[in-house]
Amino acid sequence: MSSVQKLVTDEDVFPTKYGKEFPNSFESLVKKICKYLFHVLAHIYSSHFKETLALELHGHLNTLYTHFILFIREFNLVDPKETTIMDDLTEILCSSSGSGSSSNGSGNSSAGAQNHVKER
Repeated sequence: MSSVQKLVTDEDVFPTKYGKEFPNSFESLVKKICKYLFHVLAHIYSSHFKETLALELHGHLNTLYTHFILFIREFNLVDPKETTIMDDLTEILCSSSGSGSSSNGSGNSSAGAQNHVKER
């Protein structure tokens, strides 16, 4: 995460001053950041999901994951081969994202994801 933080706060990568150009490597750097963040989310699901359940944060995690996956797919930011390890969860969460599940992530999709992750 520190490498992501370093990139995100780097004025040469993400300029905040008007008129300052983004670097030529901007797209590849954003893809690198998204790849790292995907791996962080996968780690949270695989190693810390019980804690998110205990803290009742799983709905928020599922919502974050769903939005992140839809974003990286929309803009082709992570190679689909990189995300295959989470395809089962992605299918559960994203297939129900447009079917009227509750907006806070605590609808049926969360229950399905909860059961899915526990089975691993």
